[in-house]
Parts: sequence; C-alpha cells; structure tokens
Amino acid sequence: MSDLLDSAVKQLRDGSLVAIPTETVYGLAADAKNLAAVNKVFATKGRPSGHPLIVHIANPVLPTMSSAESQNAWQQVLFDWSRDVSPQALALAQAFWPGPLTIILPKAKNVLSEVTGGQETVGIRCPNHSVTQDLLRLFGGAVVAPSANRFGRISPTTADHVKDEFPDGSVLILDGGACDVGIESTIVDLSRWDTHGAVVLRPGAISKGMIDEVLSKLGLSKDLLAQDGDATQPRVSGSLSAHYAPRTKLVLYDPDCLDSIHVNDCVGKRVAWAHFEKSQDINLSSCSDIQEIVLPASANQLARSLYATLRALDQLNVDVIYFEKLPDSEQWDAIRDRLGRASVGSGA
Repeated sequence: MSDLLDSAVKQLRDGSLVAIPTETVYGLAADAKNLAAVNKVFATKGRPSGHPLIVHIANPVLPTMSSAESQNAWQQVLFDWSRDVSPQALALAQAFWPGPLTIILPKAKNVLSEVTGGQETVGIRCPNHSVTQDLLRLFGGAVVAPSANRFGRISPTTADHVKDEFPDGSVLILDGGACDVGIESTIVDLSRWDTHGAVVLRPGAISKGMIDEVLSKLGLSKDLLAQDGDATQPRVSGSLSAHYAPRTKLVLYDPDCLDSIHVNDCVGKRVAWAHFEKSQDINLSSCSDIQEIVLPASANQLARSLYATLRALDQLNVDVIYFEKLPDSEQWDAIRDRLGRASVGSGA
C-alpha cells in the first residue's frame, strides 16, 4: 500500500484525481487549493458548476495530546479554511472527528470560489479511514472529495463500484475495503449560529439529537431552527431532490397501504421487490418475473449496504423496483432521505 500511497500523493500534487475510501462513501479527491484539479472533478463527474464541494482534512490530534491541546490543533487546521472558528465548531470537531460529520462555516478569504459554489461558506470534514488519513498526512494538504460516481447516480461504497463508474482506468483508486457507514456524512450548518443555531442540512449517521447533546453539555446550545426554503440556507452537497439514483425506476411503497402499488402497472413486467422480513405480502402475480430481496432490520446495517443493494437491484434487468418505505423514526432519517431522492431521480 505504501507504493500506491506515494503514487496517489504524486497524482494529487500533479493536479490529477484519486478515488479514496472513507467511512461514508468513496470520494473523488483533488487538491482543494488547485483550481485546475477542482475543475477536473466537476468535468469527470459531469457535476454542474455551482455545486459546493466538501473539504477533507487530516486529523491533527495525537493520542498524547490533552483536551486543550487537541482543541488548539483543531482550531489551527480549521483556520486554514474558515475565518470564524466558533466554540461550537471546536466542540463538534472534538466530539465527532474523525467521523461522518461535515461542518459548514464562514469561508476563509483564500478558499477557491469553485469549492464553495460561489458562497461565503465552506463545508469541512475529517474522514475516519486509515488509508485516507495516511494519504492526507503524506500529501500535507486537504482535498475536495465528492462521491466517486457520475453525477446524480448511486454513490460507491467499494473500490469495484468506482471501477464500474470509471471503467477506462483514468482514476487511480485506493482500495480501502467496503465503507463502514455507507451513506454520506451529516451536514450541520454553524454559519448562521446567531439567528438559527445548529441546523442539519443533510441527515447522516450523526443525528441532530447527538449534535444537540454535545452542544448542550458545554452550554453552547441554541434552540432555533431554519425554516424550509429559508433563502439564507447555504447550498450543500446531496441536497437536490433527485440524487443517488438507479437507472431502473424505483417506487417506494407503504406496507400499511398496499393500494399504493397499482397491480395493473405490473402486468407482464419484470419486478424487483425489496422489503423487510415481516412485511405484508403484495400482489405481484401479474408480473412476468419477480426478484425478491429481504432487507436488514437494523438501520445501521441497511445504511451500510444501501448503495450496494441499489446497485445490485439496478443490475437485475427488471422494469421496476418496489422498495418498502422505512420506519418513521430518527435513526432511519438519513436512509429515508437517500431513498426519497433516489426514487425521484430513478428511471432516467
């Protein structure tokens, strides 16, 4: 792996792209301070300009550091990217980094406009994966790293998924195994703290409740929330209504309202049915073929396997995928968010 890491560092310094493993999904990494490299990310993904990217930083904290020393280390690295590093940001960094949390802060003057989508805010996170942390330390800088897939499609959670997205070998891939979390990071906005408090703009493995608990214990909480459609809300990655989408039409159905599946729509069609083990049966007898997949009952397990499952369903060569809606509780919020966006964008 050391030779491959050296090659990856050289690629980044030369302005080329590297696919990196994180605990969430694989990212398409480029030097965050190299304009040409950042633009190459947009071109390679087919990502429209104006969509902000997340800056990924190395963990500056050593095991021997005291709490005060680690806080100072986070402060120093965050000031490279933000002009205003608040106590709230430092508290969340110490509590959750390295980990699946992106923090939105006012950007520093030198941050590329292309990275922020032309906004005055920047998203920053410290990924929790040993391979990528080794890469970032060797590189000596930060990278932008949106998911390593074509824009709008299913995020990759293995190196093979990245190869499927870029089969021409144009992207160097660091294989770090399957991603542990499996869905993108939580994004929390702290840039409007005085008026809005901490606002979760994209749900993930770290919930709003977990964030509030950390801030409350330190006396840093603020009981204010942004309203839907708030014009001052920063644009962030993964917030489009259609995203993470399979090419096969994906239909979410309510097991308590089986009329949500119209049997006539299934006549003569090849169907994939993804459901929980204790789900009510649905009438798919008019279909020409049925592929059935039983989903894990644990939210964490489903999150870990979600994108791999969607990719597998997409490769079944069926006409439609029926996917059971998820339980209505906070632990399922992030997966429900991804499935909803995948459904909207599917079939294109």
